[in-house]
Amino acid sequence: MNTTDKFMENSKDNGICIVPKGMLQYQREVISMSEDSKNLLNKVYRDISEELGLDAAMTIHHMFKGTQVCFPVKFFDPKYVKEMIVQEYDGKNTAMLAKKYDYSEKTVRRIIRASLKKPSDN
Repeated sequence: MNTTDKFMENSKDNGICIVPKGMLQYQREVISMSEDSKNLLNKVYRDISEELGLDAAMTIHHMFKGTQVCFPVKFFDPKYVKEMIVQEYDGKNTAMLAKKYDYSEKTVRRIIRASLKKPSDN
């Protein structure tokens, strides 16, 4: 589903399509220009376009243009992962948990040790 379709889907069914000013024209121009030359796009948007499609690149541009975005190395929230490690730990599965959650065995052992401490030991 492209960006325009998403806006149309979210609009009320009263015969009026509410699309941000200039979005349709902008989208047509970008599609037309980028079909002629992929090198016209900024490298980051060209890479996104090649991997995920032009609609995704345009959506990301619209959402984040002008913003510096940094993606964390870890995909999952460390707080949640720590809870899962503590719940799944059976005394013998340190290596398996480290591999599963992409942590070192040393980090998994540290998480387990910290969970065993009483609140007054901090």
